[in-house]
Amino acid sequence: MVMNKIKTAVLLIILSGLFLAIGSYFGGMTGLKIAFIMALLINGIAYFFSDALVLRLYSARPLNDYEHADIHSIVQELSKKMSIPAPKLYIIQSPMANAFATGRNPSHASVAITTGLMSLLEQHELRGVLAHELSHIKNRDILIATIAATIATAIGYLANMAYYAGMWGTLGNNRRRENPIGLLLIALLMPIAATLIQLGISRSREFMADESGAHYSQDPLALASALQKLQANVAVAHLDKQDTRRASTASLFIVKPFNSQGWTNLLSTHPPIEARIAKLHEIYEKNILL
Repeated sequence: MVMNKIKTAVLLIILSGLFLAIGSYFGGMTGLKIAFIMALLINGIAYFFSDALVLRLYSARPLNDYEHADIHSIVQELSKKMSIPAPKLYIIQSPMANAFATGRNPSHASVAITTGLMSLLEQHELRGVLAHELSHIKNRDILIATIAATIATAIGYLANMAYYAGMWGTLGNNRRRENPIGLLLIALLMPIAATLIQLGISRSREFMADESGAHYSQDPLALASALQKLQANVAVAHLDKQDTRRASTASLFIVKPFNSQGWTNLLSTHPPIEARIAKLHEIYEKNILL
């Protein structure tokens, strides 16, 4: 877990460095301020209202505490162990077996699970999934993802400015106006680099949530078993990539909600399931030896 925390911090520093480098190259302090303020506004709105929007997008409804007292009991128990308020629970009518956590902080958090997940998993596996999602809340992953998105969005704005500057020579600095190729390269490569770093942060947080969830549930093999079942289910029931609104929420789910293989996994918001399961088995074996 410590290594994943360090990795997240390093990636955020690199992402911030890219932002400062591209801004100072052609926009100076003015370009930096404009891009950062615009990104802050956009992602600030997302930070405060994205939970309500995503729950509405999936027509999520509150999970009845009488019909599903067992799930509420699990969440209460795990939340107490993690020293966080118990989040609101929602259910999504969908054959896709998946779950996600959302909310800007532990006091304003929600966990949503699909009907497909409830019918697929045994109770100990469901407990492992809930421990993973609660770990996202405890680790404030929504905040970290928002910070990364803010910087990445700002880089996108600056790259867009660089593109037009390279095409039309709109910068006031004559030296840079004479180097449109450099500006166009920045416009093309920096957003790609920022996206790859952002994806790296997302993957490191998934590993952290797995490890943290395994620690608090004291059952890493339950989560490993659940992940294996969820991965198999993706081939049967998954999101449609053409539905861009829902596709944009892919990073929230415990497993990638697309049925895609091959090189597309390089651009995934989630680590390979095989690597996550192997790590959970490693945690189990380490605990057995203690």
